[in-house]
Amino acid sequence: MIPTINKRETGINIRKIMDERNLNVKDVQTYLGLASVQSIYHWLNGLTMPTIDNLYALSELFQLPIDALISGNRKPIVKDVETLESYNIGCKRIYTYYVKLNKGLVA
Repeated sequence: MIPTINKRETGINIRKIMDERNLNVKDVQTYLGLASVQSIYHWLNGLTMPTIDNLYALSELFQLPIDALISGNRKPIVKDVETLESYNIGCKRIYTYYVKLNKGLVA
């Protein structure tokens, strides 16, 4: 089966994330530098999808990977955001240790 994106569920998910972060449509419009809010409403209503550039920017705004924004029929690579956050913390710790090792700060 080819993975497909569910535009309606993706719009619902983006709205939920915006609500959790106390962001409104105008905030997103300003951040993305869009001329109007209409395209954002189209995303939220499942009529269209953000472009890959806008998904990339939303990922930065929300501090989430793009996969956490999109809803579709494929199995998630990372099961949930909490798992991803703990994974990132672990990676940061390993990287910090690696840097210290290379500088000779850790025996």
